[in-house]
This record gives sequence, C-alpha cells and structure tokens, in this order.
Amino acid sequence: MKIALAQLNYHVNNFDANVAKIKQGIDRAKAQGADLVVFSELAVCGYPPHDLLERREFVERCEQAIADIAGHTHGVAAIVGAPSVNPSERGKMLFNSAYFLADGQVRHITNKTLLPTYDVFDEYRYFEPNREFTTIEYKGKRLAITVCEDLWDDQPIANRFGKNRLYRTSPMEMLAAQNPDLVINIAASPFSHDKVQERLSVFLGNVRRFGLPVVYVNQVGANTDLIFDGSSMVLSSEGEVCLQLKSFEEDFSVVDVEALQPAIVDERTSIARIHDALVLGIRDYFGKMGFRSAVLGLSGGIDSAVVSALAVEALGAENVRVVMMPSRYSTDHSVSDAVVQAQTMNIKYDIVAIEEGYKAFEKMLDPIFGNLPFNVAEENIQARIRGIIVMGISNKFGNLVLNTTNKSEAAVGYGTLYGDMNGSMSILGDVYKTQVYELARYINRNGEIIPENVLVKAPSAELRPDQKDTDSLPDYPILDDILFRYIERQEDEEAIVAAGFDREVVRKVIRLVNMNEYKRFQFAPVLRVSSKAFGFGRKMPLVFRF
Repeated sequence: MKIALAQLNYHVNNFDANVAKIKQGIDRAKAQGADLVVFSELAVCGYPPHDLLERREFVERCEQAIADIAGHTHGVAAIVGAPSVNPSERGKMLFNSAYFLADGQVRHITNKTLLPTYDVFDEYRYFEPNREFTTIEYKGKRLAITVCEDLWDDQPIANRFGKNRLYRTSPMEMLAAQNPDLVINIAASPFSHDKVQERLSVFLGNVRRFGLPVVYVNQVGANTDLIFDGSSMVLSSEGEVCLQLKSFEEDFSVVDVEALQPAIVDERTSIARIHDALVLGIRDYFGKMGFRSAVLGLSGGIDSAVVSALAVEALGAENVRVVMMPSRYSTDHSVSDAVVQAQTMNIKYDIVAIEEGYKAFEKMLDPIFGNLPFNVAEENIQARIRGIIVMGISNKFGNLVLNTTNKSEAAVGYGTLYGDMNGSMSILGDVYKTQVYELARYINRNGEIIPENVLVKAPSAELRPDQKDTDSLPDYPILDDILFRYIERQEDEEAIVAAGFDREVVRKVIRLVNMNEYKRFQFAPVLRVSSKAFGFGRKMPLVFRF
C-alpha cells in the first residue's frame, strides 16, 4: 500500500483555504499513485479552534467541508481531521475525529480518546472522549486510525479527567487486540525545544511495544502562540524511522509501507530549532492576520538585535522598520551598534532622541515629585516614552509592534508595562537570556549580522547612569538555571537549593516570579518554544500568598 503524508499549514476558521489545500493534497496523492493520503488533526478547521467550537455555524462549516472533501476522494482515500457531532444526548456535543473518506463518501469516523487538559491544551472543555475501538479494512489491510495522544499513551487509561476510570487498557491496547496491519496517527503536536527527544522516545517506545508500523502526520505552522513543527514520519514495526518530513515547513511524500527502509533523522541543534520555530511563528502571525510589516525599537542591545534579525528573515528587509531612541543615559555605541546592524540588514531606521519628551515629563511632574530622589518612576517614564514612540509609528504607518522582552526579564518583572512590554507579539518571551545569546551566534553563523560588540557588552536598560542588569538581578546563567527549574521543572525552593544554589538568591528569584504575574497577565501573546511558556500554558492566580 502506498500512503501519502500531507504535512500542511492550516489557518483557523479559514475553511476555503484549508479545504483547497486538502483537495490539492488529494490530487497530488492521486497523481503519484498513492492509495491513501493522510492529513493532520482538525485539519479542516485548523488547530486550536478554542471556543469557536461552541458556535453552531462553525460546526456546520466543518460538516460542509468534510462533505466537500469526501466528494473529491474518487480514486484515492483520505484521512482528515475535523470535529464530529456526538449523536448521543449524553456528554459533550462534539468528538475530535479522524474521518476516513473514500469513493466520494464518509466511510468511517474514529474519535479521539485521550483528550489533553494540560499546559496549553483544554480539549475536554469541548470534546467527549471516545468509548468505541474499531479498525477498518482498506485495500486488503486492516488499519488502526488514532488521533494524537491515543498512540502516545504508554500506560493504561487511569483517567485524565477525574477519579472515574473509563478503561483498564490504553487505546492502542484495545486496537492492537484487533490485529491491525498498520497504525495511522494524525496529530497537532506543538513544538517545544526541551521535549523533542522525549517526544520521539515515547513515540518510538510505543511503536516497539506493539510491533506495528506507524504513519504519523503532524500539523505544521503557527497559530498565534502555538508553533507546530511538522516532522511527520513513518516508522517500521521495529521502531526505526523510515521517513521523516521537513521541520517547520510544509512537506509531502509518498511511502510504500511494504518496503520500509531506515532513514536519517533530523538531528539539528536545539537552538537551530528554536530559530526556525520563531521565524515561522512571526511569518504566520503576520500572514494569517493579514499584516505585512513590523516595527520595533532597536536599542543596541542583544534582545532587539535578535528580534530584528528574526523579523527580517520572516518578513523580508523591506517589511521591517526600527527606531533608535537614545536617552541621556545611553552610550554612544548603543546607537552606533544599532545603526550598523540596520545598515547590514538594509532596513529602514529612524533615530528619535527622547530627551525633550523626558524633560517635558520632568517639568509636568515637578509639582508632584518635587525634590524626591530619582528612582524607578523616572526610569519607567523613559521606557514609556519609547513605548509611545513605537506605538505612534505603528498607528501612523500600519506596522505591527514586535516585543523584545526575553523570558528571563518577563519572569522576574524586569520590564515596564506600557513601555518596553508593548507589542502585538512577544518574540522572545519563551527564550531565556542565555538562549538569546545562543540565537545571536546562530544568526551570525554565515556572517556578521548582529555586531560583535552587541554580543560582548554587558546588558543594560540604560535608564540611569552606568546601569547594568546585574545591579538588580543575578548573573543570567545563574538566574536562567533557577528559572528553568522553577518554571519548566516546577521544582520548589528546597529542591533548587539542594541543586547547589544560594538560598537567598533562590528565594529572591521565586518571589520576583510570583509577584510579577500581573505584568505577564497584560503581556503580549508569547511564541511558545518550550514545554512551559507564559500565557495559556501557565495559568497562575494574580493574587495569592507567596
């Protein structure tokens, strides 16, 4: 049997575009002699649709799309992800389903069993879990069709949604008992750089456990904060990777499951994957929103240098504009480094000094501030003047503002609301400061784009004389290690101290993280590249005792 893997980039609620892509994939599979073409989870409507699933017209459009696609399946079958209506009066209204389409009609519907409710996922909010397990016959083969987690689960179902056990065995155990020849898994599995190997290990472990070949088709592309890497693959019954599609871009391939041979696995570095994920995230955010151009403040520091370089790669130099906004505390090289980079990238830049605006605010607030000493109030006024300038350019010329705050700063509140935390999208909000430097080196891998001086100078917000980030924070390698343990690994104070960190430093960092949740609540959407990003995936109370 020849099976086509169609790894495509879908747009949530854009049924015309999604259906057109799926039909093109069916035509391509037919032209290449495939018996079956496989698309990803919820391909028809895009993933994740969130509360659109609660709208009747949205569900009706999904049903119409499936009927339209089914009518296109003469000469080749297709497996397509879409919601389906639960015919029972009990439970949720919908299932998360895989449709098997052939000969112009819906031949079979497989529903998802394990509905994730962790991190960025909340599928049990919308979908009813599956309770029936059946394989289907096609072209002399018995196929076990699964949706995402139903293949990944490596334990009996002890219940993901409460104390009641639905089953005593996993979905794959139920399906394996029916002696299928092949497993087909459709997925919408988002990228996280710290889980790439773990994901593959769990996946391969389950394949070897059941001794069945697997065709796995994952979504690619970005929808708001979630970035899907694709990396679809075919695995032999021995657990060997026999085909892997490209990461972070659309791809299509036909494989003969009767003649599988081991293939080379993508072994790019973590930082290379993060780079590609962020470029895809920026490109899709703009493209799917209908915008073309971006603006950001380019300060001569590492964060804005990396964001501007990523934006140029994603959008093109002609669609990126930067503004340098020196203050009385800025060093000469801050502006000169920024100018050098802007000229190297051939992007439009402006220099707007904030001194006159700052003096105006000093004068206006003098009756209130009087002779009180300089403190964070004056620092934040400068940051907010810069925020006004960038937003003014955005409003005047129709550019979207890109935020440059990194995860380390966002975690400890080292940023100014309505100032440097402005933006329609946070590009580095899930990238720690130490990783930002790695990204800069990677960006410069084929030649200097970011000036070397930007990489070697001490980080500074330049909001007071001789300011350095380390005046307020631990050295970034120490800070980032503590943050990773506290946020991603969810270790407590005792565990982090036991790993060799000073207790007072750990306690300070944890307190900063907890007390600045209100800032992150008002922050721009963050491009997710780790297993625990700020935003949908980390829901903490704004007010709690810490």
